[in-house]
Amino acid sequence: MEGSRPVKPGSSTCLWLGLVSVAVAFLCTEARTTPSPPLSPGNETCKGTSKCQSGIILPIWYPEDPSMGDKIARVIVYFVALIYMFLGVSIIADRFMAAIEVITSQEKEIVIKRPNGETTTTTIRIWNETVSNLTLMALGSSAPEILLSVIEVCGHEFKAGELGPSTIVGSAAFNMFVIIGLCVSVIPQGEVRKVKHLRVFFVTAGWSIFAYIWLYMILAVFSPNEVHIWEGLVTLAFFPICVVLAWVADRRLLFYKFMHKKYRAEKHRQVIIETETERSKGIEMDGKMVNSHFMDGGAGSNLIGLIENKEVDESRRDMIRILKDLKQKHPEKELDQLVEMANYYALSHQQKSRAFYRIQATRMMTGAGNILKKHVAEQAKKSASVQEVHVEEPEEYVSRIAFEPAAYQCLENCGAAILTITRKGGDINKTIYVDYKTEDGSANAGADYEFTEGTVVFKPGEMIKEINIGIIDDDIFEEDEHFFVRLGNLRVLETEDEVLSANSLPYPKAMLGFPAVATVTILDDDHSGIFTFESNSVHVSESIGIMEVKVLRTSGARGTVIVPYRTVEGLAKGGGEDFEDTYGELEFKNDETCKYIHVKVIDDEEYEKNKNFFLELAEPRMVDMSLQKVLVLSVFSPSHIVPSDVPERKLTSDEEEAKRIAEMGKPVLGEHSKLEVIIEESYEFKSTVDKLIKKTNLALVVGTNSWRDQFMEAITVSAGDEDEDDTGEERLPSCFDYVMHFLTVFWKVLFACVPPTDYMNGWACFIISIIIIGLLTAVIGDLASHFGCTIGLKDSVTAVVFVALGTSVPDTFASKVAAVQDTYADASIGNVTGSNAVNVFLGIGMAWSVAAIYWQMKGKTFVVEAGSLAFSVTLFTIFAFLAISVLLYRRRAHIGGELGGPRGHRLATSGFFFSLWFLYILFSSLEAYCHIEGF
Repeated sequence: MEGSRPVKPGSSTCLWLGLVSVAVAFLCTEARTTPSPPLSPGNETCKGTSKCQSGIILPIWYPEDPSMGDKIARVIVYFVALIYMFLGVSIIADRFMAAIEVITSQEKEIVIKRPNGETTTTTIRIWNETVSNLTLMALGSSAPEILLSVIEVCGHEFKAGELGPSTIVGSAAFNMFVIIGLCVSVIPQGEVRKVKHLRVFFVTAGWSIFAYIWLYMILAVFSPNEVHIWEGLVTLAFFPICVVLAWVADRRLLFYKFMHKKYRAEKHRQVIIETETERSKGIEMDGKMVNSHFMDGGAGSNLIGLIENKEVDESRRDMIRILKDLKQKHPEKELDQLVEMANYYALSHQQKSRAFYRIQATRMMTGAGNILKKHVAEQAKKSASVQEVHVEEPEEYVSRIAFEPAAYQCLENCGAAILTITRKGGDINKTIYVDYKTEDGSANAGADYEFTEGTVVFKPGEMIKEINIGIIDDDIFEEDEHFFVRLGNLRVLETEDEVLSANSLPYPKAMLGFPAVATVTILDDDHSGIFTFESNSVHVSESIGIMEVKVLRTSGARGTVIVPYRTVEGLAKGGGEDFEDTYGELEFKNDETCKYIHVKVIDDEEYEKNKNFFLELAEPRMVDMSLQKVLVLSVFSPSHIVPSDVPERKLTSDEEEAKRIAEMGKPVLGEHSKLEVIIEESYEFKSTVDKLIKKTNLALVVGTNSWRDQFMEAITVSAGDEDEDDTGEERLPSCFDYVMHFLTVFWKVLFACVPPTDYMNGWACFIISIIIIGLLTAVIGDLASHFGCTIGLKDSVTAVVFVALGTSVPDTFASKVAAVQDTYADASIGNVTGSNAVNVFLGIGMAWSVAAIYWQMKGKTFVVEAGSLAFSVTLFTIFAFLAISVLLYRRRAHIGGELGGPRGHRLATSGFFFSLWFLYILFSSLEAYCHIEGF
């Protein structure tokens, strides 16, 4: 149907998963009513009951044993409330992740010493990417699960509960199997995505499996059904150890420093193998040079700075490439439009953090729109409004009288020099008198110009006046000379008969402006001229296009003169590489004093450039001259041949004078006959690139400056279409966007009260947001527990089926967008393994440490029934090992990467991962109801 929109793969998959979850829930309910075969009572949780208990915040809904109709109504109410609370948590987590993005995007300036000794200043991120992903980013995406585990223990008198730990394990299963399975299949056909930082992925994947093995050992090996203080504290201590090891792998420290590696393709299995060998110049798995950290001398201390500077240079090159491509695609666009398009393109294609994808997914899901397109549109509006602002010059109440311009030139035979005097500002209805007078410089009155003085009268409404100074012509060769014309004795006509000096008025109504003295240069026209450039060097921007160089003819302008010129290569190369080779001749007509040479400079848009070439003038030659000069020069020139039998006669004094005058009149080159042209980078282009790099900081996109911006954003509905294009133009919201906006507008307005991310560099928003997430998580825990007991589900089943699904939906959309948009798979699946490990170390480590310490102070032991939790952990560990093995297998050459690849392989992989999650849910539920034997 025309105008219909296809169902998005991510949305349809989540709907399918939701239906599967409901089906499993009802199967479990049916299983609860089905008698179990007699099993050995190894699982103590089988003895439990599904009777509702009072929650931390929500009380029991009385009566406790309602009728079937009331029970169905309660189930619907609890289910809808649970979904609505999940939406609320997603929206406040959006603010929480925005604060994390701002915090981790903070930058600092460092001074880098290059190998050649030069120093440069650049800006780098304070937070290491790997550390931020495993700490704040993981905390942001897993905050509900972690807080639910801690709040459940603390809120139930420090007794172990099933909802928190089971939610952590269930969420890990959903992340590992469903999210990665979905990411494998959503990659566009024919494309693949690989993990870039493979070392870090190995570390986090290993820790994610070890975390659940450790959890099993606590529950079933070290002290079955009990948790001691040391176990909780060690679990919590694994978190910083995991972060440090991941950072070591990322920075290649410790033992990596002494391992020189070489990579080769194994012939039989066609996979890349890493071996320890002599130092090589190969490329490492994550794209950096092998052992690039191992440098001689003191260069190692400067390595981090050099690497960061290299990354900055790469980002500049990427930005330059984007601008060039857009210029070729849209030659009709203005620079400002190209900048906005480049800004959107760079933002949409650069590598983004986990926090950004989580924010983008949440806002598109709740009708808040595509934040990239909204940001670019707002920036375009701001720049347009700035351009529309016209700065009005303040009105002047004083008339200023001055020359305009201040310097004049004229040939000796011009007859008269015309000078312009202007009036600006003040009351133009006043009559103003000003005197002028000539003064000698190198030119003398009576010999070179006519002495002139007089008074100029500006009548009401007159703004410009002209005066004439007579110039005296002669036939004597002489240097260019100048004289001055000075203004003075300014008066204002107050009444018809009273003319007052400007200084005698109560307040000045007119005054002499700048310049009050004009310089007139008389160019001698009796000499053929001295030809020269204005200076010996000139700096030009590579974006100048056609360079215009002025050649001056001074000390005379008589006759027609030809001046040859040519370009000479320096560091800059001709032939169209840096400039076009140029050569030719300039023809100066009689009385012509200036000519221009045009050279085309090639703009290759380099960020930094400093190359030079030269422009040379050759010896000038006369084309025509007076008959007297021709005779004199021909008689006295060396080429004039005199017969040998004719005795050489001595020149008379008149002939000597004529020869001297003729030689003086020949055209010659001046002081600057060779011009050095230095080509530099375009300042405008460089500033544009710098501006774009600053604007591509994602903290500017997701952050907020004021409460006003937050409330305006909260009540505004925008298009949530995630289709990307180069223009960045916003689209009209769809019906789904309006529905989701009105469903979530309460949460949006409520959470707009959270401090903006600009306050305290994002920490104020971070602290308030995590407090609110904790309160909502407590309510979710009570709702989930009441929902499960009403429908007849145990907390462990409710956690792995419903709570884990609800807390992981935003991560699902975020990983899907990251898989499609990112060049690598790190943001989509690399962070999943890190989050799974952090969930155990923080969520269970903090909760069990606090509870163990509490019961130790009471003289008792903290009891945690292994039961269903130990079984779920074991099942997840086995399935996770299989999943990671499949991901590593997909790096083989015939598939190419963890995500995407041939259609058959991607469908098989996705089906395998989804089946692992379904089996995990099924076996965990059957074990919870003792249909299969657990621990």
